[in-house]
Amino acid sequence: MQWVTDATREDDLLAALPTLSRVFGLGEVRRRQFLAHGLMNRNWRLDTDSGAYAVKEITDVPLPKVRRNLAVLAGLVGDGIPAPAPLAADSGDLVAEIDGHGYCVLPWVDGEHVEGTGLTLDQVRDLGCVLARLHESLGRHAPSPVPEHPPAAKVGDPAKADQAAVGLIDRLRSTAVTDFAKAAMEALHERRDLITRYAEARPETDVPAGPFGWTHGDFQYRNLLRDGGQVVAILDWDRLGVRPYGEEVARTAQVQFGIGGVFDLERIAAFCAGYRSVIDLSEADLADAVTRLWWKRMTDFWQLEFYLDRQDPTFSEMFLTDEALLHWWTDRADEVQAAYAAC
Repeated sequence: MQWVTDATREDDLLAALPTLSRVFGLGEVRRRQFLAHGLMNRNWRLDTDSGAYAVKEITDVPLPKVRRNLAVLAGLVGDGIPAPAPLAADSGDLVAEIDGHGYCVLPWVDGEHVEGTGLTLDQVRDLGCVLARLHESLGRHAPSPVPEHPPAAKVGDPAKADQAAVGLIDRLRSTAVTDFAKAAMEALHERRDLITRYAEARPETDVPAGPFGWTHGDFQYRNLLRDGGQVVAILDWDRLGVRPYGEEVARTAQVQFGIGGVFDLERIAAFCAGYRSVIDLSEADLADAVTRLWWKRMTDFWQLEFYLDRQDPTFSEMFLTDEALLHWWTDRADEVQAAYAAC
């Protein structure tokens, strides 16, 4: 894990450290290091008299939701799920609010983030099993009962997606002329073409198929730590929610094994086989989830919107890579569906 110090992000933490140390019983802070991995929230490592801890400043999720989600982790740990349980403050609260900022503290876990193509096939199958066991455990320790009907899955409207693409082209034209701006505008014109050509292939209803329940919401390599070939920590529980299981399986495989603008179909097949060895997810249910994910990627532009709003180059790189993957996926839709269905 690479650590960098960013002085511009330290001020809030420096002001909060004495209170954080007191309310969470951390002892004297010997060393702090800003972690550059997070795309949304801000994270640090603290080395203190009592041990090493990960501190998150919560910037992207309402604090009541964070408290609800963190309260689930103790039950998961009891089931053997590698989920670092948060520390409770002296008030019993899992989130400390200091000067308008929310913080949570978790034990530090040593490990590394490994992208999907860096895993052996056995590790990939095991990752599918880990996700399935997590879904089972969440079913036992959910923050509330699962509703009777699955949540609606919004199906992007082709006309609105086209309008969004036009709006983004206009925004890019008003920015400085850069290689990225040119590439992004070309990609948006090509995306408009794709949306028009494949509009009839979009999902017909907003009712997803298959079993559903509580899911992690962002189960992928950026939120997984590995050590000795094993998953030792599942991180970032901000997006815990009720979804079709197939949706999380499809999305995890896409983020984990859609690398460099192409899918590693062999690893997708191994991952899905591992998951389906624990939870019975039919080919039809998984095919529905994959089609919905493909259409969602066809009609959303979140990486480019984040780049334009935040001027963070991380999101520009993600946009172009995922754009290449969308074209690759669209041209080989049958092969991709076959890989997801393998067992």
